[in-house]
Amino acid sequence: MSDEHLERRLAAILAADVAGSCRLIGIDEEGTLARLKALRRTLFDPKIADHHGRVVKNTGDGALVEFGSVVDAVRCAVEIQRSVAEQNVTLPQDSRIEFRIGIHVGDIIFDNNDIFGDGVNIAARLEGIAEPGGVSISDDAYRQVRGKVEIACDDIGPQCLKNIAEPMRAWRVRLTGQIPSMQSGSAVSQPRALPLPDKPSLAVLPFQNMSGDPEQEYFADGVVEDIITALSRFKSLFVIARNSSFTYRGKAVDVKQVGRELGVRYVLERSVRKSGKRVRIVGQLIDARTGGHLWADRFDGELEDLFELQDQVATNVISALVPKLEQVEIERVKHKPTESLDAYDSYLRGIATMLPYTREGDNEALRLFYRAIELDPEFAVAYGWAAWIFVTRKSNGWMIDRNREIAETTRLARCAVELGRDDAAALCWGGGALAYVANELDEGITLLDRALVLNPNLAAAWNVSGWLLVYLGAADEAVTRFTTAMRLSPLDPLIFRVHGGVAYAHFFAGRYEEARGWAEKAVRSRPTWLTGVRGAAVCNALAGRLNDARRYMGTMRALDPTLRLSNLQEVLPLRRAADFARWSDAMRVAGLPE
Repeated sequence: MSDEHLERRLAAILAADVAGSCRLIGIDEEGTLARLKALRRTLFDPKIADHHGRVVKNTGDGALVEFGSVVDAVRCAVEIQRSVAEQNVTLPQDSRIEFRIGIHVGDIIFDNNDIFGDGVNIAARLEGIAEPGGVSISDDAYRQVRGKVEIACDDIGPQCLKNIAEPMRAWRVRLTGQIPSMQSGSAVSQPRALPLPDKPSLAVLPFQNMSGDPEQEYFADGVVEDIITALSRFKSLFVIARNSSFTYRGKAVDVKQVGRELGVRYVLERSVRKSGKRVRIVGQLIDARTGGHLWADRFDGELEDLFELQDQVATNVISALVPKLEQVEIERVKHKPTESLDAYDSYLRGIATMLPYTREGDNEALRLFYRAIELDPEFAVAYGWAAWIFVTRKSNGWMIDRNREIAETTRLARCAVELGRDDAAALCWGGGALAYVANELDEGITLLDRALVLNPNLAAAWNVSGWLLVYLGAADEAVTRFTTAMRLSPLDPLIFRVHGGVAYAHFFAGRYEEARGWAEKAVRSRPTWLTGVRGAAVCNALAGRLNDARRYMGTMRALDPTLRLSNLQEVLPLRRAADFARWSDAMRVAGLPE
């Protein structure tokens, strides 16, 4: 469309977003959404109307607003933040909704009731660097409100804003009228920061898929996962697990907030564009303490060179983080899971299909993993994931031909660990499947320990090995491993699996009340996770909460009506007779029939 068909005008743009929304939704999804709707209805929208603003669009947990006057925009932002802060005083920290707001004044394009242009983009990027409960404004906006608005601003200097060519000077609004405990930038108004590890720590955020095709999300996710895996091989680095990093998908993130929430010093953010046979990876490494850019680069190539591009990214990041690492260590990241791009494509689709953990998803994922193996019979981790499918089948009561499926699990797992002797992920999934499905506990824990030697940052291996130690009767050591898994992946959307493991460890250690708390936490996150529901039933039973135990038993029997005391031994591969006796007695108390 040519310029003559477009309406241009000067406007003040306010961009708002909820700080830490993924964390809030993870704690209480329905409650958070209800509170956000109430805030919009009773506070946010009325304040905008009072200051002559127009909500152009709501963006999930945020909004884009146009004002005719930047003075109105800043006054509106300050009133919103102060009012929200006052409401938050009576709420527990984990329930507080805090907005970040960015404001810029500039030329915008108006088309079909929407707005576009640099003016909009800059406001959105300023919002990204605002603190929770705070307001950031551009230098252009500051010059127009100086002396006209009864607020003070702090000069935060030139800021490198994402996708904005030149650094821009910005200002932080000092919200002097706020209640002291809620002042912008105070420790109280931010999520508790995790302590930094004693070695370089890094989170790789999900790549932005620039292909314009939602079907390519799995491709972008696979690129990130392989880079995380490559970086994790360095014992001198602390690398956050994929599942926690991916909670920031689709968000305009504040890297300082990411650093606090994940407890890391560095953040890698990138985008990937796949078009035909070409792929482009671009991005930057950022110091999460200061927001300063340490490294940025772009990699272009043919699709068949994808693994080489991933090698370049991993190598360059490591070179920026730890330049004194020996070259031999840098060479170690150059690990290709398969030479077949078609096999790799099937493998990535399999993981994407499996993660919702449904019976139908498992069936389709297994088909895709078999396809990957067919295309590359030496693709070790594809064997491991295929074997893990049968773990979820067994734990959810979905097995049809038990003996045949145990034999197939054993075959797949042994292929994974033999082909992937130096592949931590293959050893993790293959070893875990051997232990849980084939009852090869000793071999399983040996393989998991080797996986952790190869990759001490693999959160999944800490979690799976924790479960194996529960089965072996080493409850306290299991809790230690689960704790490490939670630290490596603190925002993992599948964290309920770790919470469930902690519950079982405390249960077999005789700490029933503590076990009950963890089990119920797991069930709140995933009410249909059968392993968690079983744990809640037995923990409540021996904690003396019989009504709760029987309620969970009702849910358990609805999910798996075939389970009886007579076939209970098929559920968990417990090594010690005393553990099984405790388990079966608790099930009997909870109401499981003979």
